[in-house]
Amino acid sequence: MQRKYKAKIFVTLRPSVLDPAGTAVQSGLAQLGYNNVESCRIGKYIELTLTSPDEKIARQDLEKMCDSMLANPVIENYRFDLIEVESQVGV
Repeated sequence: MQRKYKAKIFVTLRPSVLDPAGTAVQSGLAQLGYNNVESCRIGKYIELTLTSPDEKIARQDLEKMCDSMLANPVIENYRFDLIEVESQVGV
């Protein structure tokens, strides 16, 4: 039996990596009068819907996807939330 899961993946630059896009946004906010913004980092948000026999395998697959395609492990960190949205698929 396959289960359907929704993954919410958050990819961010490692703290040691400069973020020129974040710096530009922070500067733009300051020009608009938002001088209370102390820092800004830009990242990616990805939503996937996938099927898997169980949550453990779904998590393992997500780790592989993030490591090989969705994030650059040299300069980015990632985390994800996984929720089951349907318990039977194609039955």
